[in-house]
Amino acid sequence: MGARGRVLLWLQLCALTQAAYKVWVPNTNFDNATNWSQNRTPCTGAAVEFPADKTLSVLVREGHSISDMLLPLDGEFVLASGAGFGAADAGSRPDCSTAARARFLDPDRFLWLDPRLWRPGDAARGLFSVDAERVPCRHDDVVFPADASFRVGLGPGAGTVRVRSVQALGQTFARDEDLAAFLASRAGRLRFHGPGALSVDPEACADPSGCVCGNAEAQPWICAALLQPLGGGCPQATCLEPLRPEGQCCDLCGAVVSLTHGSAFDLQQYRARLLHAFLALVRGTESPGQLCFPLQPQYQGLQVAVSKVLRPPGLREASGTKADTEIQVVLVEAGPETGGAGRLARALLEDIAEHGEALGVLSATARESGAPVWGGTAAGLNAPARAGLAGGLAASGLLVLMVLLAGALLLLRREGRLRWRRRDEADPARAGAPRGFHNPLFYAADSAEALPAPKSDQRSSSRSYFLNPLFGEGEAEA
Repeated sequence: MGARGRVLLWLQLCALTQAAYKVWVPNTNFDNATNWSQNRTPCTGAAVEFPADKTLSVLVREGHSISDMLLPLDGEFVLASGAGFGAADAGSRPDCSTAARARFLDPDRFLWLDPRLWRPGDAARGLFSVDAERVPCRHDDVVFPADASFRVGLGPGAGTVRVRSVQALGQTFARDEDLAAFLASRAGRLRFHGPGALSVDPEACADPSGCVCGNAEAQPWICAALLQPLGGGCPQATCLEPLRPEGQCCDLCGAVVSLTHGSAFDLQQYRARLLHAFLALVRGTESPGQLCFPLQPQYQGLQVAVSKVLRPPGLREASGTKADTEIQVVLVEAGPETGGAGRLARALLEDIAEHGEALGVLSATARESGAPVWGGTAAGLNAPARAGLAGGLAASGLLVLMVLLAGALLLLRREGRLRWRRRDEADPARAGAPRGFHNPLFYAADSAEALPAPKSDQRSSSRSYFLNPLFGEGEAEA
C-alpha cells in the first residue's frame, strides 16, 4: 500500500473508531478542593460540616485529621486504600484558621442538563459541539468515572432523558430493567435524584449520514443551566450581525454552512475530510494513539462543529426541499484573528461544487457574521456608540454637500447663468406668484398628469426626461 493509501486508511480509522460517548466531569470527592466553602480541603484540626438535609456519597482518597465532623442524615463515605479519619485538636496547625468550619458545598448543584459538566470522549483538536449536543444525546454512551463519587440531578422539566447506555460503579446498564433496578437501589438513590427520569435504549445510530441529537425539547433547560452563572443572559457577541446555529444557546461570530444530502452521504467521512483537507496536516511520525489532526496555520484559532440537525420549517419551505434534516457545519472564530471562518466557508462551498456528487451532497448554503467590533470588545455594539458614529458621518456629509452647493452657485453666477435680486427689486408681475414649486421626485403621484409628455429623440431611445425647477421650465436630459 502506498503512502497516500496509508494516510487515507489511517484517517478513516481515526474517524470511525471514535466512540460517541460523554464523560461526567464533576465529583463529590472529599479531596477535591472545589467541593469546599474555602476552596481547599479541610486542614489538620479543622471542623468539618456536611449539609444535614442532603443525601450524598463521598469518596475519600487520603487520611485526614479533624477536630469534629457534622454528618448528613443519609449518606456514605467510600474509603480508598490508605484513607481514613483521625482526631486532632482544633487549631493544631498555625496556618489553619479555626474561625469558620470547612463546609461541604451543596452536592445537588450538579445537573444532568448543564453542558459545562460533560466532556466528549471523542474530543479532537479543533472540534466542538453546539450547546444542546454537549449534553448526552439520544445515541450516546454515558460514562461516570469509576474512580470518583458523584451526584446528578435529573430534570427539571425535560421529561425522560434517553441515552444508549449508562456506565456507573463499574457496571454498564444497556437495558431499561437493569437501569431501573439500579436507580431504585440505595446506591442509585445516593447518586441520582430529581423529578426527571433516565432510560436507556441500546439501539445505535445506523444511519451513515448521522442522527439528530434529540435534545431539542430539553434545550430551554440546557440553556438555562448553562447561562445561570451569567444571570440568565447571553454575553454580547464581539461582531456585527452574529449567528445562532441550531442547538446553540447564544450568538457567535463565524460562519454556518448548511448541507442537504442524499443517501450516499457519510457524516464520519465528511468530518474526516473536513479535518484532513482543510484543518489538518498529517505527519507520518504520529501514531494512531496520538492526536490525529493538528491545525493548519491558515485556519489557526477556528473551532468546527459538524452534526445533523432539524431543519427549521421556514427554511424548509423557502428552499423548496422536503427534507426535515440537514448537516450543519459551524465555524467559530475562537482566536484573535478574524475572517478565517468566512474563508473556510467559501472554501467548503467550492469543494462541494467540485466534489458534491461524490460526497453525496445535493446543495449547500453559507451564512457569515458581520465585521468584528472595533477594538475586539462588545462595547462597539452599544446603541450610543453606533448613534454617535452615524451622527458624525451625517454631519460630515451635510457639510460637504453645503460646500459643493455653494461652489456650484458661485460658478453659475460668474458665468452669468444665475442672477438674484433684492426683494424690493423683484418683478412686480410676479409679486403675487407663489415662491414654491412642486418637486416631481416627491410629488410624482400628484403631478404625473401635469408633466408634459417627453419629446421623442431619434438619436436615442434610452434617455429619460424630467422638469428641473432650478433652470426654469425648459427641457433637461438625463
